[in-house]
Amino acid sequence: MGTFPLTRRAALRFGGGVAAAMLVRPAAAASTAHGMSVFGDLKYPADFHHFDYVNPDAPKGGIFSTIPSVRANNQSYFTFNSLNAFILKGEGAQGMDLTFATLMARAGDEPDAMYGLLAKSVEISPDKLVYRFVLRPEARFHDGSRLTAADAAFSLTMLKAKGHPLISQQMRDVAAVEAVDDATLVVTFAEKRARDVPLFVAALPIFSRAYYASRAFDESTLDVPLGSGPYRVGKFEVNRFIEFERVKDWWGADLPVARGTYNFDIVRYEFYRDRDVAFEGFTARNYLYREEFTARVWATRYDFPAIKDGRVKREILPDDTPSGAQGWFINTRRDRFKDPRVREALINAFDFEWTNKTIMYGAYTRTVSPFQNSNLMAEGAPSPDELKLLEPFRGEIPNEVFDAPFVPPVSDGTGQDRALLRRASQLLQDAGFPIKEGKRLLPNGDVFRIEFLVDEPSLQPHHMPYIKNLGVLGIEATLRVVDAVQYRARVEDFDFDITMQRFSLSATPGDSLRPFFSSQAAKTKGSYNLAGVANPAIDALIERIIGAESRPELITACHALDRVFRAGRYWVPQWYRSNHPVAYWDVFDHPAKLPRYNPDGYSSGLGERTLWWSDAAKAAKLDQAK
Repeated sequence: MGTFPLTRRAALRFGGGVAAAMLVRPAAAASTAHGMSVFGDLKYPADFHHFDYVNPDAPKGGIFSTIPSVRANNQSYFTFNSLNAFILKGEGAQGMDLTFATLMARAGDEPDAMYGLLAKSVEISPDKLVYRFVLRPEARFHDGSRLTAADAAFSLTMLKAKGHPLISQQMRDVAAVEAVDDATLVVTFAEKRARDVPLFVAALPIFSRAYYASRAFDESTLDVPLGSGPYRVGKFEVNRFIEFERVKDWWGADLPVARGTYNFDIVRYEFYRDRDVAFEGFTARNYLYREEFTARVWATRYDFPAIKDGRVKREILPDDTPSGAQGWFINTRRDRFKDPRVREALINAFDFEWTNKTIMYGAYTRTVSPFQNSNLMAEGAPSPDELKLLEPFRGEIPNEVFDAPFVPPVSDGTGQDRALLRRASQLLQDAGFPIKEGKRLLPNGDVFRIEFLVDEPSLQPHHMPYIKNLGVLGIEATLRVVDAVQYRARVEDFDFDITMQRFSLSATPGDSLRPFFSSQAAKTKGSYNLAGVANPAIDALIERIIGAESRPELITACHALDRVFRAGRYWVPQWYRSNHPVAYWDVFDHPAKLPRYNPDGYSSGLGERTLWWSDAAKAAKLDQAK
């Protein structure tokens, strides 16, 4: 199916789920505002010149090149074969978000505030269900054609109907979209809709309706799309690299939300299928910027000549944002993993203390919560307000929820803590998984086997000691390394036993929790709910989070959800670090104080591709040295 027909006055109606919600409101008292946030006032007034954390005088020019460090929708760290990064099909190229403008842009020094980009203002109805965006008349696509409300209505329609499931699921409460005229877009939301849906909608890419008149929106393609953002697609070679060229006469360059940003003439992504090869590529200056995620490499391999003579700089930059979750997620859709005692046994078998000391040079701290490194993480006994949320589920959720939250045990650091392994063996025995002739058996008599699925050979050192401990328990565990395409296909189809996942949640979570924790997401192929969490109490608590009317209420509801999730033993928590170790060839500068919150959802949180800039003198000096 191709495009959706839309007349300028046509209202496009959608069905969709409804969530209990407190609604987003403009921070100012007036019904019309230059921005919006979830709770409280906007930091910046209507006439602000630029965000405080940018350098408004940053020079334009130079190249920024890196390897992918985050991925969204259908993207991969290692490859790409499509320039459509907003659907399920294909392997979307990194950086495609740079080619499209959005209705509003996020501020990096506020938890959730957004200010006008395509939209110069937003008017919100008294019942908070109708948002009227007034678009800027100067907004243009890269071919010079005007971007209108019809393009915005078409884009939201297509993303709702045919976008990646992670997008369409979060648009479930979009009830109608109407292009009133060229400048006016009206978005109507379902009653009791999720609190953060308007913010999510305002951050979606806007496509050209005319471009897709003769093209299918939901097809993987290498055709360069018509964009309206600060960059356009430049040179690329499938599976190897892609470049984005700065649009020198971009219509939005002098807007308050854009001043001091998008400073590089070229943004380039290099793709490697092997981490070690990628590191060697950095030492050879095949790309210029690298965030190091392997503690062993950071501790032992940054001693190459360019480090010693100062051509490459190393920095450890703070990370004050929620660290989120990283761990081995256990596929509870499979019968062998349905008993939480089995999952707790798997947790006890992992010796974090030994792994951190021996493999990761003591650089990490144990993750215990999906809200790690934030005030949304539960600690100690539940507060009276938390108990009010949890009491209706007493008898349906583990009793431990009403005490201190579950924390993985601390080992003796030997690599094989006998006490913890004995405890794990007893849990398996109690769950009906006996030992016979040294083999752990399932209740039906089959041998208990586990396959760990990964797409990076460099993760083998972290798996093998864990697999050895599982062998002590009689479990036949193996590690399977597959290529990025096969990995993504299997994970999206939930065709795995256990796999690693890392995700971070915003400081004001809402509807974005559903893809990770809801029962609906557990049944939705391509969702982030890899563990198959399908718990009525968690579903209800998600709705309470979405419906929070103040930040204290939000924090309380997140604490309650955290307790229930951790009691479910859905994952084997791994580790996190509260900083960013980065290395780069000395051609860049960056703001002295980087924003606390990530204004660029498609980078690691340091604004490296949008806030940093190239220093021409440094670049010339480096070229002379070469």
